[in-house]
Amino acid sequence: MTAPATAWGLVCMTVGPELRFRTITRTRYELLAPAAREAALHSIYAHNIARTGAAAGFCAARGIGMYRLSSALFPMLDLDGDDTGAAVLDALAPELRAAGQGFVETGIRVLMHPDQFIVLNSDSPGVRERSVQAMVAHARVMDGLGLERSPWNLLLLHGGKGGRGAELAAVIPDLPDGVRLRLALENDERAYGPADLLPVCEQAGVPLVFDAHHHVVHDALPDQEHPSVRQWVLTARDTWRPPEWQVVHLSNGIDGPQDRRHSHLIAAVPSAYADVPWIEVEAKGKEEAIAALTARA
Repeated sequence: MTAPATAWGLVCMTVGPELRFRTITRTRYELLAPAAREAALHSIYAHNIARTGAAAGFCAARGIGMYRLSSALFPMLDLDGDDTGAAVLDALAPELRAAGQGFVETGIRVLMHPDQFIVLNSDSPGVRERSVQAMVAHARVMDGLGLERSPWNLLLLHGGKGGRGAELAAVIPDLPDGVRLRLALENDERAYGPADLLPVCEQAGVPLVFDAHHHVVHDALPDQEHPSVRQWVLTARDTWRPPEWQVVHLSNGIDGPQDRRHSHLIAAVPSAYADVPWIEVEAKGKEEAIAALTARA
C-alpha cells in the first residue's frame, strides 16, 4: 500500500459512457409486485456490480490510483422491513467479491462518501437509527467487495447536525466495526469547519479528510493559497494512521473561490497539497479533469 507521489481519485462515474450505473426510484419499486421487485433489483445490482468491476481496469489503464464507489450502487438495500435487496446482494456475493478483487489486484484504493441525509448526530432518534442502518448497508457492500476494514477504504461523512460535535464523537465508538474502522470525517462549507471537526476526530480516533475549497468558503478566505490551508493539511495529517494514507479533496469554484459549485476542470491546485499522496478530484469533468492534471504533473 505504498502511494505514488500523487494518486488522483475518480469520483463514482465518468463523463464518458464507461462507468455508468442504473437505479430505481422508491416510488417505482413500491409499485411492483414482490417477485417483480426481486427481479428488478437483481438486474440493477448485477449491472452495477459488473460496472464496478470494470472501474478497476478503467482506473489502472489511466494511472488513476483511487476510486470513489457510488453510494447508490444498490438501491433499496437498506429499506426498513424489506430485505429483498439484502437477499439479492447475497445471491450475487461471488460476483461482488470478484469485482472487489479487481481493485485489490491493481492496487486501486477504494472509498465511499454516503449521502448527506445520513446524520449520525441528529437530534431525532429516528434519523439517527436510519443513519446507522444506512451506514451498515454501505459497510456490508465494502465487506462484500473484500475491502479491508481500515481507513485505507474509507466511509466518509460530513459532521452532520451543526453544533452537535460532542454528540457525534459520542456515537462513533458504538458503531459496528465495519463502519467504525473505516470511518473518516470531512469539513464542510456551513456547519463544520476543520476546527470544529478536529476535536471530534481526535476524541473518536478517526481521520480528518481536509477539503480546501470547503474551508475557503466556510471561512470566507480569498483563495486556496491562504496560509491556513497548509496548516490544516498538516494538522489533518496528524489524525491519519499511518500519515501516508492521508486523503484530501480538490475542487475549484466555477466563478471563483467562494462559488460552491464545482468547475469542469481543475485550474488551481493549492501549493499546500504538493506533498499529499492521495487527492480525490471533485470536478464535473471527472476523468477529463484527472487527465488534465496528470498531463500537467
